Amino acid sequence: MPALAAKMAPELRRNEDVVKDMTPEEPHKTVPRSTRNKLGPKRLSYAPHEEETHDVKKRKVRKIHKHTHSNLLQIGDEDENTIVDQTGRYGQLSEYELKRLETIRENQAFLSSINLLEAKKEVKKLKRPSQRGLARSSTVKELPPARKSLRLQNKEAEVVPAHTESKVTTEQSSAVTKLFGPQPMEPINMEESKLPLQILELSFEGLEEDRKVVLDLERYRSTLQKMRINEDQVAKVVMNRIYCAAFHPSCSSLFMAAGDTTGNVGLWGLNSTWGDDGVLLFKPHARCVSCMAFSRTCPVQLLSGSYDGSLRCMDVEKAIFDDVYDFDDGLKSFDFMSHDCSTLVVGNFYGSIAIVDRRAPGNSHQSLHSLNSMVLRCIHVHPVARQYLLVAENKTVKIYDNRYLKSKSKAVSELYGHSLSITSAYFSPSTGNRVLTSCSDDRIRIFDTSESAATPPLLTSIRHNMHTGRWLSKISAVWDPKQDDCFVAGSMLRPRRLQVFHESGREQHTFTDQDNFNTVLPVTVFHPTRNALLGGNASGRLHVFTD
Repeated sequence: MPALAAKMAPELRRNEDVVKDMTPEEPHKTVPRSTRNKLGPKRLSYAPHEEETHDVKKRKVRKIHKHTHSNLLQIGDEDENTIVDQTGRYGQLSEYELKRLETIRENQAFLSSINLLEAKKEVKKLKRPSQRGLARSSTVKELPPARKSLRLQNKEAEVVPAHTESKVTTEQSSAVTKLFGPQPMEPINMEESKLPLQILELSFEGLEEDRKVVLDLERYRSTLQKMRINEDQVAKVVMNRIYCAAFHPSCSSLFMAAGDTTGNVGLWGLNSTWGDDGVLLFKPHARCVSCMAFSRTCPVQLLSGSYDGSLRCMDVEKAIFDDVYDFDDGLKSFDFMSHDCSTLVVGNFYGSIAIVDRRAPGNSHQSLHSLNSMVLRCIHVHPVARQYLLVAENKTVKIYDNRYLKSKSKAVSELYGHSLSITSAYFSPSTGNRVLTSCSDDRIRIFDTSESAATPPLLTSIRHNMHTGRWLSKISAVWDPKQDDCFVAGSMLRPRRLQVFHESGREQHTFTDQDNFNTVLPVTVFHPTRNALLGGNASGRLHVFTD
């Protein structure tokens, strides 16, 4: 035992030293203890007063942060390294907070330098389209009766064969779309069926002889720069998308016509008072009006062709839409073959060409010919040698001699280079020495036809966006009748514009007006004698630029 006690003595002394070190010098004082492992007090399953207290604390914290942020923004002359809190005490800012304050100052200085708030107040609202012309239809759409389940009513379902319904629908649509015989000239937008006397007087106004004075490019550009548009020169003429338009050849007043995609024909006399701000609306066709032109020798007559196959002549003196010619379907284009406008050449979608003499009784053709192509886009007659016909087919433009037209006739000349479908093709208005084509491959091309050649050479190719999409008419470049080497085309560029080019490809002038001209105008026509230009858009409005 003594030996064991002596052996354990050193270990006992070490334990006594540890206990002595852990014993506080002042035993009456409490020793701080760690609360890391201390269990929290038990909470009741429902204590509404605690939730309210918690919400109050959160609101106080948000308020403190808000005031602290406002104090941060108001620091100006204080030291960058200090901040004044709600209690007025100063505290040191971290490097991140200093950088954040500097960024806020820079942003505020930038916003004040560009006058953003002032600019926001001065921004003009987009101007509404002109409300002149036809008014929008205010018909209220009738709601169908509420559908009820036959099963819940303990009734048997009615069985209707699908083919019977489609047959009835087809018969009804065919009966509605096809119009036969002369149609009365009764305005849709007027209560009275009689035409105003002013429109008859305007149609009989004397015509000025065609001016063949060609201006040099500098004088021509100055003339274009004087042409302007204002709010009174924009009007809704037809109800739907404009597909074609024409100027009356009168030189004293501006009188225009437009055709839309549902068979409507609208007449508009600028600064006239009849109808709706000088607009009269008619419906002589059942489908899209594809082409129209005023007679050069008898100005009271307006000829119009439609996809329903009918070619009609609006005669203001007789107040009727007379039936001139009738295809089975798909009349696409026509042009006058004689100077007195009595003989016409008419083409349909499927490559058939008809020679029509209006002096002959009935509404039949004198001769009918089929071309090699099964597609016809446009047809135009040479202004001097009127035996030549320019036909725009699918991807080729061909020139035919109407004296030798036969079944599957061969062309005199062919204009190559188009990779997609052709929209239009026209001879130059005075000499016919140039051919202007518009193609869906985003190109406007000018060919030299001054000499007879199997393949006329290409003079100029201009890149131009032709992708109008589904809801706009196709853009077609057309010549200025008063200038044999210049033409106009609508544009898809912004701001919206009309562009006038020279045959060399140089742009001569751009028509823009952000107050009265904010839409694409794919349909464009120059006046034959006056300095005037019209453009039609997809909502049925005509825009007129004049000096």
